[in-house]
Amino acid sequence: AIVFFIIFNYCPLPGVYIAFTNYNFRDGIFGSPFVGFKNFEFLAKSGQLWMLTRNTILYNLVFIVLGNVLQITMAILLNEVRCKWFKKVSQTIMFLPYFISWMVMGAILYALLNADSGLLNQTLVSLGKEPIDFYANPKAWIAILTIVNTWQSCGYTSIIYYGVLTGIDSSLYEAAKVDGASKLQCIRKITVPLLKPTIIILFLLSVGNMLKGNLNMIIGLTNLNPVLFSTTDLIDVFVYRSGVRNGEMAFASAISLYQSIFGFLLVI
Repeated sequence: AIVFFIIFNYCPLPGVYIAFTNYNFRDGIFGSPFVGFKNFEFLAKSGQLWMLTRNTILYNLVFIVLGNVLQITMAILLNEVRCKWFKKVSQTIMFLPYFISWMVMGAILYALLNADSGLLNQTLVSLGKEPIDFYANPKAWIAILTIVNTWQSCGYTSIIYYGVLTGIDSSLYEAAKVDGASKLQCIRKITVPLLKPTIIILFLLSVGNMLKGNLNMIIGLTNLNPVLFSTTDLIDVFVYRSGVRNGEMAFASAISLYQSIFGFLLVI
């Protein structure tokens, strides 16, 4: 693990210099003209920095808060199930969405939401209502991305919480029942407090990625539709568009460095 991090995280660090240059492929990273903080100044003056930061942080906050509440709830409910075969089947079904790629998920979503032949719009038309063009409605994607991301990741993390719950000493619950505690009181006074260390660790790990957007999710679900950028343009998406599509490597590196420093400060 140490060798891995040295090779892939520490050895590339000198490449950060590209954020302070007017990079071109002929001269390379260290031969390109040094421009100081001009890339950062342009980024700040462009007016996009605030939108990118806002979108990324707000999505991650919703994903963390809503995701954790649902994951803990699902783990507790699963722990209360006494039928073993039902518990195993439920775990498998919950876990499956985690293995579906974002491209496949995007195709499923398009089949549900597209304005012409989408299942949801066909249902609306059959009920005498007007179809909704989701792929031209940026605000709708706040809810869509939240629902899809939660559905995809909820089962995976809930299994982690469930693993912790299975290790709790059953004598604690037995003693509580002897004292007359109800199921809800057992959950509130025993289960949740004992889950607290795991909740804190997973929360801290999530905070470190607060300024990281899920590029694969946005590409897979929206195909980088420019109409939706006001609500779907995250920092990672902007870096991809600037660096890979437009060839503005220095500009992309500047915002990536900003993202890394901000994430570091949040972890501290």
